[in-house]
Amino acid sequence: MSGMALIWAANVKGLKPAAKIVLIQLADFHNKETGQCNPSAQRLADECEMGRATLFRHMTTLEQCGLVTRHARGDGEGGRGSNQYELHLDISLGPSSRPKGGGSGQNEVASQNETGGNVSKKWRRSLKGETGVVSNRDRNLTIEPKKEPPSRRREAAEAEKILAAYPPDRLRGKATCFDQIEEAMKDGIAPEDLLQAVQAYATYSAGFTRSKVCFSDNWFQSRRWQAYVEKQAENRVKAATLAADHHARLACWISDRSPMCKHITGTQVTALLASKMVSEAQIQAAGLRS
Repeated sequence: MSGMALIWAANVKGLKPAAKIVLIQLADFHNKETGQCNPSAQRLADECEMGRATLFRHMTTLEQCGLVTRHARGDGEGGRGSNQYELHLDISLGPSSRPKGGGSGQNEVASQNETGGNVSKKWRRSLKGETGVVSNRDRNLTIEPKKEPPSRRREAAEAEKILAAYPPDRLRGKATCFDQIEEAMKDGIAPEDLLQAVQAYATYSAGFTRSKVCFSDNWFQSRRWQAYVEKQAENRVKAATLAADHHARLACWISDRSPMCKHITGTQVTALLASKMVSEAQIQAAGLRS
């Protein structure tokens, strides 16, 4: 973990919540000493609580914004290894924060005049020769494939579970509901997020006059679950941002040998050491135990 990378990711503006979650999780894997960031796609998808297809879609957004460069790597035996991700810590603007007409060509990322300077930044050169990654021109041949969608049986089971959480006295048009749920999952919405959205609406509407509770087929067709899913994503971003800021603050206390160090717990010390935000020597100098 790199505190600098986490703070950078938390302060990037203009990204949608889900894309920012991916960026923050990538920053959490960044090694400040080596500059490497190479989690497997499945590990990253699990940490972001989203499917691989959704992950790759948001990763493409981050690349198009110039925040991340993705390099494919071999496994040393002629096969493919996990991707390596290069974080461009000098870029701080997402797409919706950039001024209209602000230039970034095919081989450029956000220019410095978008972030306060006046010098254009080019895409980083491939790390081939140092890390064994392939050049960007080969990325279209080596990019990780999308995960195959779940089986029809699994989709049906997940849809059943999601619909079962809806207020039972307002269920209607089950076939329509199932179609809409499966369509949402094909669009990359995680079943867990849909389930939580339905549960949140059921809780919210529990005290309503029943005539004011939407019939299930209308609720799914009008995608009223979307507001709940977006709220969940925003909450995850806030939680990740708070955690990053908190760890960075604790690391500063230790580095400065602040009297506030007495409030740092052993569990927090272990986490900070594991993230390499502080060293064993700094821990001891601050009067703490690892």
